[in-house]
Amino acid sequence: MLPIRYPNHPYKIKEDEEKREFIFDELRKVWIRLTSEEWVRQNFAQYLVQVMKYPASYVAIEREIKLGERKKRFDLLVFNKAAHPWMMIECKKMERPLDKSVIWQILHYNIALPVKYLVITNGEQSLAYVKGQLDFEPIPELPEWE
Repeated sequence: MLPIRYPNHPYKIKEDEEKREFIFDELRKVWIRLTSEEWVRQNFAQYLVQVMKYPASYVAIEREIKLGERKKRFDLLVFNKAAHPWMMIECKKMERPLDKSVIWQILHYNIALPVKYLVITNGEQSLAYVKGQLDFEPIPELPEWE
């Protein structure tokens, strides 16, 4: 497991007339429906930017990718200094265990969008992998931004 220490952050949260909660996504500059998975995504994004010092302009959130004929959306993608995809993060709600199906999901995304690092998180637990010669290998912490 990765040792993740989320920063204290003054998130902006509001309710609409139907009492649904929304959170302001500072990277995309939009209000997003606040679900348990979105809470994990927003906290992990702030961890990348504030703690790991990955530049916010190199972090993409929820963009579409094509897997054959199917369209999917990754949660977080970090680009390296050459603006190439470098790290992909798949976020799940806290109640969701990080089982083989989550790993398979991000491995499938990696077919469409190859990266050096893969991360899966449910906010409480996080696992990271680096591309080895034959396979992805677990790593104990996130790398410094390249």
